[in-house]
Amino acid sequence: MKWDPRAQGCIPALTTGPDLRRTKLNLGDTFRQADQIAAVYGDTPGETVALLEWLLALIYASEQFPETTGEWQEWVEDRGPLAPVADWIESHTGCWDLFDADQPLGQNPVLVPHLDAHGVGPAQLFMERVGDYNQFFDHHHLHHPQPVPADAAWRAMLVQHSFAIGMRGKLKASAMGLPGTFTNLGTNRLAPRLRIIARPAWEGATLGDLLRVNTMPWPHEPGPLNLTWNQDHPPRRDFSQPGPRQTRTPQGPADLHSVLGRSIALRPALLEDGSVGVDRVLVGAGETLAPLPGAYVDDAVTHTGPGGVKRLLGPSAARDLWRESEALYAAVAERDKGTDLYGRIALLAGRRIHLWAVGLLSTQGKPITWVSDEFPYVPGRETSLRRAAEQGSKVCEYAARALYIAADTAREIAYANARPDDKKKQTARFNGEPEMWAGAADLFHVLLDQVAGGEDVVDAVAEFGRALRVLTIESLDGRLTSLAGGGTGLQARVTAQSRLRRLLDHTTAPTQLKELPA
Repeated sequence: MKWDPRAQGCIPALTTGPDLRRTKLNLGDTFRQADQIAAVYGDTPGETVALLEWLLALIYASEQFPETTGEWQEWVEDRGPLAPVADWIESHTGCWDLFDADQPLGQNPVLVPHLDAHGVGPAQLFMERVGDYNQFFDHHHLHHPQPVPADAAWRAMLVQHSFAIGMRGKLKASAMGLPGTFTNLGTNRLAPRLRIIARPAWEGATLGDLLRVNTMPWPHEPGPLNLTWNQDHPPRRDFSQPGPRQTRTPQGPADLHSVLGRSIALRPALLEDGSVGVDRVLVGAGETLAPLPGAYVDDAVTHTGPGGVKRLLGPSAARDLWRESEALYAAVAERDKGTDLYGRIALLAGRRIHLWAVGLLSTQGKPITWVSDEFPYVPGRETSLRRAAEQGSKVCEYAARALYIAADTAREIAYANARPDDKKKQTARFNGEPEMWAGAADLFHVLLDQVAGGEDVVDAVAEFGRALRVLTIESLDGRLTSLAGGGTGLQARVTAQSRLRRLLDHTTAPTQLKELPA
């Protein structure tokens, strides 16, 4: 059995035109039709990003990329041709067969002989299904035999190479006669941080535009394309002897965007319709990268974390992505002219771009969910957008503190003799913060859209603050409806509502939250 992405439909795409149509294209047609495709889409945000990473790797490997910022700008604005990438792909001899016995595409053939004895069901390949490679979240059993289509398995493998997190694998290396290092799985390139994709949002924008905008100019050799584990270049981690893991630095952007972050083996199987699928999987440790130089992370956003330590912005279980947008806009405003993603897109005068942030939220060695959001950007409006994001966040943070204080006020009256251990839960009963944060997300995106569209920051934030005041009051009122209608319940409700309004009108409150004079 054979499966080759150059011949098989494997890139899910939306065509342009009045009626968006879903289709699947092979690699060559994807590049030849790049300016007739509205977008590629995966089953998850992470899968979409992994596909874009692979397409960028092919642009570099085919040497169809700009070398300077000036060339990049001309390439983007004049829509330089992408068909030569397709020509290169179709003429390139090498490891393109997903099920080749010696050099399977994207895989480590060291694991292939052990698939029958030690492989598990294909659910292990999907980040959204697998917990810690041993426990599964969507009731797909570890050994569930139902095969999956080859193209779906290939895309899931790309996600693993980019986003898989550090943990211990199900694979029992000792039983396979392999070194134990196969069991300890490292954190892959994009797992710890948000990947920022600049998505063209001007009229008629296509996949071709997106690929051009996100192709970083590179004045050197692009490095090798990682088609299979045992190709001649680059030199790769050696599992023949146990010992400390070996790290390496990618040799260029083609190498970077196609790094094999996991050792993976897939067993082919025929599906009911006669097409090729995958029914067994092995996943082990893959390549481990050394800390990457700045040129390789030119989309990354840094922020100041606890203790004043600067770190890359990543997904958070406690804060939605829009609450971190001020850090993103700070990166845009403080860009390096022409030398990073934000400096380059600033050169595209009059072109609206959305900054699409994607990350994998995980905790205690288990993936939880994909997080994604997008934020508008127009060259020349970066300072205004940064101010809007900062002021909007400040208004929300104050409203959240006011809601907590009002909730605690209600708790003190409703549970006058509460035990100390119960106070936290009792306050949470009356705390409208979750409703406020949920409703504020849409209001915040409206604020950003207004400022990106040219509205004055002061006026837009003032409108945002008025809407947030209404939302804040409604959020508290909704929580207080559970109180009794009279006696202590009525006292707690009226006192908490009054406390909230005083806080929103306090001298220290943001001006935008204060009630307008009659």
